Amino acid sequence: MSPLPAPMGILNIHKPASWTSHDVVARVRRIIGERQVGHTGTLDPLATGVLVVCVGRATRLVEYLTDLPKVYRGDIAFGLETDTWDADGEEVARCDASHLTLEAILPLLDAFRGEIEQVPPMFSALKRDGQPLYRLARAGQTVERAPRRVRVERLRVLAWQPPLLSLEIACSAGTYIRSLAHDLGQAAGTGAHLAALVRTAIGPFTLDGAVLLETLAEGDWRRWLIEPRRALAHLPAATISEAEAQELGYGRAIELDGGQEGDICCAYDAHGELVAILEPEARPGWWRPRKVFPAAG
Repeated sequence: MSPLPAPMGILNIHKPASWTSHDVVARVRRIIGERQVGHTGTLDPLATGVLVVCVGRATRLVEYLTDLPKVYRGDIAFGLETDTWDADGEEVARCDASHLTLEAILPLLDAFRGEIEQVPPMFSALKRDGQPLYRLARAGQTVERAPRRVRVERLRVLAWQPPLLSLEIACSAGTYIRSLAHDLGQAAGTGAHLAALVRTAIGPFTLDGAVLLETLAEGDWRRWLIEPRRALAHLPAATISEAEAQELGYGRAIELDGGQEGDICCAYDAHGELVAILEPEARPGWWRPRKVFPAAG
């Protein structure tokens, strides 16, 4: 029996609570017997939901998937602050929030819609002088963090069960929902923390289509692989001939007549298989290979 070709695709994993994103990657490696596995955006251990994982040669596509927009369902608990700004942290302040009403909260949400600036949590993987901030935080250190500009496309109230506010948040990559919870608590004057979080979508990947790790381990895991074309649907694309694919394989530029614009283009063969990621040359209409994906032998 001939061996199966090397895998190349994307898995939409339903991350369980209490697992780190690294835990999920390690588990996927064991299930599929493949070392080349990488995720496209970290979820905190508290959070559950969509974790997009690239497999095999598709790990070279991670950089093109990390900036996809995200959708979350988050529960914010007013009246209690923690050092991590979520339920996994230690209590640092408590305030009576019994007077808080939904009518008082709704106007506050306007400040968190559209383009906003966020200060990242100290307990985060961002680095200062080569050290992750969470390591500094565990050592009792607090350092200044520069605000980051993010975009919140949608901020919708799902439920209000005092002191818990459930929100749907559609936002750009890099948005910290823990920061949003903390900042909303400050605006309300009661403090708050993120009590629960579910990521319901990353770009085209939704929670409805996510596979549990235990399900992935049953039977043929390859049936859950998603082809790169679907994952890269947000990028310009061109269909090329076999001869053009060979030219790209030799590192040579090809001319595209489809009027593609921008600084990147995905080249697919007649069967829809990804051949290369292209970047434009100085010559109008000509594109050179940035990354080439030879057919699996």
